[in-house]
Amino acid sequence: MSDQPRRSRPAGKPYRRPQKDPVRLLAFEALRAVDERDAYANLVLPPLLRKAREGGTFDTRDAALATELVYGTLRRQGTYDAIIAACVDRPLREVDPPVLDVLALGAHQLLGTRIPTHAAVSASVDLARVVLGDGRAKFVNAVLRKISRQDLDAWVAEVAPPYDEDPEDHLAVVHSHPRWVVSALWDSLGGGREGIEDLLAADNERPEVTLVARPGRATPDELLREEAAVPGRWSPYAVRLTEGG
Repeated sequence: MSDQPRRSRPAGKPYRRPQKDPVRLLAFEALRAVDERDAYANLVLPPLLRKAREGGTFDTRDAALATELVYGTLRRQGTYDAIIAACVDRPLREVDPPVLDVLALGAHQLLGTRIPTHAAVSASVDLARVVLGDGRAKFVNAVLRKISRQDLDAWVAEVAPPYDEDPEDHLAVVHSHPRWVVSALWDSLGGGREGIEDLLAADNERPEVTLVARPGRATPDELLREEAAVPGRWSPYAVRLTEGG
């Protein structure tokens, strides 16, 4: 029996087991449900978060990150698909949907959050190893490294068709809306670039959570102690959470 290792590894590159990140695993599970079952994210995500909290694997920050990953990825899916398409050597329809979900999650972390680049790529590749296997994890790694070379604005400028040549497709990519939605909204507004762009941009805004201080149960001042809490616009009993929720 030989004393030599059965498999040699390059010097300086020790094997590292992929980390099972419960936050990203949950986000991936939610995206797969949306894709496979045409499920609504707002119906799929809450029970997944509740189960994770009850199991003791999630705290408030974990839940907030998982929520941002799911909703943020879906909100900008059209834009991310166009960017991913520019970084792969085949049509997107030939890429397995679970691989696309991991790539979209990674793209959102790189282009739509403040997660550092190395952490976004590393966490996404670890997720790919866990849910897709080593072979496809290498593909995910290569694509995300290409995506990480530019910020979102630079990518959009590169992948969106020029407005003068195809205004509806340009707006669809820039604002991540299906072309038919852009066309329908534009018809409803009666034309005009400024109006449609304002509407599409507003439609992509992250919704805020509004809390109500019920008399006898809580006061607005107590609710305003929450992080990122500001007074409501229309009622003295309302408090808005500008982040999290």
